[in-house]
Amino acid sequence: MVSSAVTTPAPLAVAWWFSTSTSQTSSQGRAFWSRPTSSMVTTRSATGFKRKLVQDEDRFQSFCNKIFAGWDFCIVNDSAARLKRSSLLYELKTDLEEERIKQKIADRTRKEKCRIYVIRLILNLFVIAVLAACFYSIYIATNFSQKAQMTKVNFILDLIYEYLPSIVITLANFITPLIFSLIIQFEDYSPAFEIRFTLMRCVFMRLTSICVLLVSLWGQITSCQEGNCVCGYNHILYPCWESRVGQEMYKLMIFDFLIIGAVTVFVEFPRKLIVDYCDCGLAKWWGQQEFAIPQNVLEIVYGQTICWIGTFYCPLLPAICTIKYFIIFYIKKVTLVNNCRPATRPFRASSSNFFFLAVLLIGLALACVPVTIGIAQISCSQACGPFINYTTSWEVVPRTVSQLPAGARTFLLAISSEAFAVSLFVITCLAMFYVIALAGAHKRVINQLREQLVMDGRDKRFLIQKLCQAQRTCAIRSTGSGFQSHSSDRVSPSYRSNSGVFLVQPPPDSATHV
Repeated sequence: MVSSAVTTPAPLAVAWWFSTSTSQTSSQGRAFWSRPTSSMVTTRSATGFKRKLVQDEDRFQSFCNKIFAGWDFCIVNDSAARLKRSSLLYELKTDLEEERIKQKIADRTRKEKCRIYVIRLILNLFVIAVLAACFYSIYIATNFSQKAQMTKVNFILDLIYEYLPSIVITLANFITPLIFSLIIQFEDYSPAFEIRFTLMRCVFMRLTSICVLLVSLWGQITSCQEGNCVCGYNHILYPCWESRVGQEMYKLMIFDFLIIGAVTVFVEFPRKLIVDYCDCGLAKWWGQQEFAIPQNVLEIVYGQTICWIGTFYCPLLPAICTIKYFIIFYIKKVTLVNNCRPATRPFRASSSNFFFLAVLLIGLALACVPVTIGIAQISCSQACGPFINYTTSWEVVPRTVSQLPAGARTFLLAISSEAFAVSLFVITCLAMFYVIALAGAHKRVINQLREQLVMDGRDKRFLIQKLCQAQRTCAIRSTGSGFQSHSSDRVSPSYRSNSGVFLVQPPPDSATHV
């Protein structure tokens, strides 16, 4: 078990350390080895998807892998061995609980199914209403903030107006997970699906809130009171609209950092003191703060998405984000060791790699959309920035290509032509069909090998049954003839069969024959 992440860079190194510092999910951070790029995130997501397919394909295979091949023989520390043992025990308990719930679902009557579906429908409508209210609040707060910043009142109100969208987004991200965790208990899902579905709702809330903020900003930037914008954007209110977008991303990042520090100092630390030094029954029932790895990792994904969006408009944002997560690393380390306890229902290690990387890939795709629109569609600011001589930021690319040597220019124009795009698309489709056919052939071979293993097991079971019958026949004949050798009892153990499970009975102790 890896117990250190010294060489892992921030910010995703925090997720690695979180996963290696808790008791029952020591392998959950292995997907976050290094700072992701687009190709790295895509490659690791595809690898995690293939592993998840293999793990979820056969439950019996999962049990065999955990029991016979789940132990890490590189473990030499007693505490690490206990952690690994508890992790395997939790995995087995979770698998058995899922099997029990599957059986319970299969045994439901039609009336029970209708009742559960009606409850789920009502609760999902409530979730949609909560999300709609949050998004509408973000939209209203963004519009009000942009208009209120045009007039100066006093320092405190101006500061509140300036950070109002960030405050609303942070409050929504803080309140909605609590609501989702409460209502998921009434939807009667399996424990693993409860956690995963709650996280999916939280991810949707966090990432979509950024989209609503950007849509609100684009609406303010591209709309003019006179009708058609002369410069292609509202140059009166936003003479440098790129700087305004970068400021909003910067505000979100700073406010997220402040909220993490405030929750640690004013919520988790006082809760630890109350639980330790207060004998009140309510405090004991409240209990110590649990450290939930999925929620903390999703906070990092949220911050990483903000960093990706704001990098084009605020080039120093990645450096600031790196410093921020180095500080958060030690804040989370202190609160994990001193204030929190491991979660009673941690996220499954077998599902975390693919899920977290899939969320990270969604965040990367989401970050590319507004940046691409801002580069290709919205006119550049005419008052500031490196693209004041261009209509859009993308125009600098063809102009730079036109200044290259003839060979390089011809090559770039060839790979950007429609003929090359169509050819590449056809080749990609053929390669995809080939891979799909190859995967189908491999799957058929795997199924045949599994059938052969099943047949081999049946043959061995039949041979052992015949062996047991022959031994019982010999024992009956020996008893009938009145001759039984004690030495042969010591040498030849008797095999007993009970419902297909064969046990070896050790020879009786010689003291019993004295």
